[in-house]
Amino acid sequence: MAGQGSGAARGAGVCLLAGLLALTGCAAQEPEGPARAEVQSLLDRHAAALLERDEAGYLAGLDPALAPAARTEFERLAPIPLGGVRYRVTDVDPAGEGRATARAELGYRIKGYDSGPATSERILDLAERDGRWYVTGERAADGTPQQLWQQGEVTTVTGRRSLVLGVGQSQERLREIADAADRAVPAVGDAWPSPWAGRIVVLVPASVDAMGRLLGAPAASYRGIAAVTTGRIGGGPTAPADRVIVNPEAYGVLGEFGRRFVLAHETTHVATRVQTTAATPLWLSEGFADWVAYRGTGRTPAQAAPELARAVRAGRTPAALPDDREFAFGGEAEAMARAYESGWLACLLIAERWGDERLTDFYRAVGAHPQREGALEKALKDVLDTTPEEFTAEWREYLRERLG
Repeated sequence: MAGQGSGAARGAGVCLLAGLLALTGCAAQEPEGPARAEVQSLLDRHAAALLERDEAGYLAGLDPALAPAARTEFERLAPIPLGGVRYRVTDVDPAGEGRATARAELGYRIKGYDSGPATSERILDLAERDGRWYVTGERAADGTPQQLWQQGEVTTVTGRRSLVLGVGQSQERLREIADAADRAVPAVGDAWPSPWAGRIVVLVPASVDAMGRLLGAPAASYRGIAAVTTGRIGGGPTAPADRVIVNPEAYGVLGEFGRRFVLAHETTHVATRVQTTAATPLWLSEGFADWVAYRGTGRTPAQAAPELARAVRAGRTPAALPDDREFAFGGEAEAMARAYESGWLACLLIAERWGDERLTDFYRAVGAHPQREGALEKALKDVLDTTPEEFTAEWREYLRERLG
């Protein structure tokens, strides 16, 4: 018992001594890094020099060892018509004597195309020399997408309503994609009367693996997907810019109809982005994009929904509209196809039964709801004067009529 008491007293004394050292400033101090404002000023100068095409100014804040790589990146950015570049410092941490690490959001706008910036999170390593701080390294944060110009020399093709940026692609290939995008934009505008930019930016990497790096996701998830659209749903007119990213391998094996369809589908996502929110189920957003892309093509439900037609003919008519999980990339291809086809036929039913204008009104009404719960119920009642149960029953009957 005496030994335990003595140990406790010594422990209390150690704690008291440590407390006194901390109070008097005698404890070991963390090394100080640069103030956030100092790092922000450094990166502001760096971004301004890039925008002004001032190579010497662009390199001035970088460690000399970074100069060759930075000069290459500077040259790769030259074909891209930048309308704005900005770093927004979010955190600065000391990393040892004369060293620090900063986190920043990089945002850039393409002149004439972006109302808001395309953004990515960056990690910057900093070092102090002769009282000044320099950037010694820059990389994407974990899980953050790579930028196209970091993958190689960028080729640019400007369409009437599109800008196509590619790496490892011929000028002819990019021109063909720009032509398809130029046809898609007015077609989408005819179907979606709400205001939108009326132009799109398309990125075409060298491979599906490079596509995965642009998306910050495993390439295997996108191997059979011809294109995807990035962007933040429901973010308003200044939300981060959309990019249509083409999988050159899957897109390359499509025929002319398939290529036009893909660009129209993805362009619809760009056009409807502001009205698409967390309240919008994927069957509606994907089904509506398919409805726009098929509009005016003359394709019948049996032609455009083969997987769902097989299920209906086999007596396996879906009991309910697909939930979001059924649209996940990397799952069973036939099941995902049935989900897309189900959403398209639900939108086609609304267009045929209530009219095109009611369909777009319905889409906006669902997205305007503050949350997913209750969104469909309210929009079905307010816009279509029906209930989820009645609409589901009518949709199932519609599938049997059109696909059976």
